[in-house]
Amino acid sequence: MNVLVINCGSSSLKYQVINSDTEEVLAKGLCERIGLDGRLVYQKAGCGKEITEADMPTHKQAIQMVLDALVNPKTGALKSLGEIDAVGHRLVHGGEKFACSAVLNDEVLQAVEECCDLAPLHNPANLIGVRACQELMPDVPMVGVFDTAFHQTMPEKAYLYGIDYDYYEKYKVRKYGFHGTSHSYVSKRAAELVGKPYEELKTIVCHLGNGASICAVKNGKSVDTSMGLTPLEGLIMGTRSGDIDPGAMEYLAKKENIDLEGVMAILNKKSGVQGLSHISSDFRDLEAAAAKDDKGGIRALETYIYRVAKYVGAYVAAMNGVDVICFTAGVGENGPDTRKGVCSYLGYLGVKLDDAANQVRGEEKVISAPDSKVTVLCLPTNEELAIARETVALTGK
Repeated sequence: MNVLVINCGSSSLKYQVINSDTEEVLAKGLCERIGLDGRLVYQKAGCGKEITEADMPTHKQAIQMVLDALVNPKTGALKSLGEIDAVGHRLVHGGEKFACSAVLNDEVLQAVEECCDLAPLHNPANLIGVRACQELMPDVPMVGVFDTAFHQTMPEKAYLYGIDYDYYEKYKVRKYGFHGTSHSYVSKRAAELVGKPYEELKTIVCHLGNGASICAVKNGKSVDTSMGLTPLEGLIMGTRSGDIDPGAMEYLAKKENIDLEGVMAILNKKSGVQGLSHISSDFRDLEAAAAKDDKGGIRALETYIYRVAKYVGAYVAAMNGVDVICFTAGVGENGPDTRKGVCSYLGYLGVKLDDAANQVRGEEKVISAPDSKVTVLCLPTNEELAIARETVALTGK
């Protein structure tokens, strides 16, 4: 069975075609600058990238270009579109409506639309991608895989905020969490690697990238996660502040004479390690600067690592222990210094790194020492494969 996986943003679209029997990626790429001049990147397995500059006024044209590339007589990965058996869509916010993935019919899509006010930048773009695929492939089953679904197992005590309960009852203001597809995939893969039942493990997944979150997975269920109603809560990120006293922003708004929109722009786009360093939101730039004793680079990295370690410690308490700690996503998979820095705070747990093993980048590997009381893993995430698996499970093919 071949699954087309679509991750649709407001002006971009990532895609992969995965054969579910072998779990091989047959082709992958992205469309950029949709609504502007347009750019398609296409790569068949075993071949180099092909780049096509062409107008993409809408997502429908972008997806049509992807489909045309997939069946191109010379470099297409498929002989015909009939070889696409199902489409799996990444959907950001399912609110409390979806605790698992769902086949996309009119009723489900209406429910997703009702969650748009919870993710006004993401859900509308996701829906545009779904409807474009439905127009172009009306007979192909479609599945929605929600970033928030995995975290719907959190208990009330973990997801409620300390504000008037009426706001939860009226507007569903609560913690939802994101990166659920990644946290689910990594925690399950970790159980396979350590050779223990998923339902018997206490795992902490550190999804560290430009957007970052941590998840506590106890006995196969998410019991807490660092992102909240929006992806702004929790860890310091590339340009997002993470946790901050709201009163600090009121104080700053008065001092700088800025409105709510200006405050949110600061928190989302001008904060994080970029704001702390005055250098970059790219951790490679920060590490290069820190290596030259740049104070901004050192300041940003040390503060970032400290916040990650605090959340890990909090989730050890939430689960009353931990068996496995996983580092994943761009920084987690490729940042040996970040991993070492976080683990340096965890000696009280009996965490010991193998310094040689920890030099790995982008590969599955146990990076803890043999006598470490907690297994520590570098474990690349694979959200596209997770979406393909969910799609296969629901379409019944």
